[in-house]
Amino acid sequence: MQIRTTRFGPLDIEADDIIHFPAGLLGMEDCRAWVLLADAQNDALGWLQSTTRPEVALAVVSPRRFVPDYQFRVFRSELTTLELSDVKNAQVLVIVGKHESTITLNLKAPVVVNLQGRLGRQVVANGDQPVQFELSTIPAPLKKSA
Repeated sequence: MQIRTTRFGPLDIEADDIIHFPAGLLGMEDCRAWVLLADAQNDALGWLQSTTRPEVALAVVSPRRFVPDYQFRVFRSELTTLELSDVKNAQVLVIVGKHESTITLNLKAPVVVNLQGRLGRQVVANGDQPVQFELSTIPAPLKKSA
């Protein structure tokens, strides 16, 4: 099947490529079918592309790549619709945004995906996770120079 996108042009995808979000995403409850695309120029970046709205593509990353100690807590009932046999099999992604001149990660509302079952859900984490975690706040790793 082919889908139209404004960012990537027409894309040929298989029906098995579609990830179903029964509740949609926050603020986009009408977008329930998505495809996860790899970014050709940046291996840290992926794109959640709506299959029904060509103009909607969300940049996503694995939060642990940028925040190694990232953990979030949700009630188990939040994940039942994902039909996970083991919670460890879930792929966790966060949406990338821009605030003024800084790139941000939404650590408060991660996207959890059962890649095998092709089901996804955006959840709101319990606790104090930032909605706009600025990547510039991560201290640069130090290297020994002498």
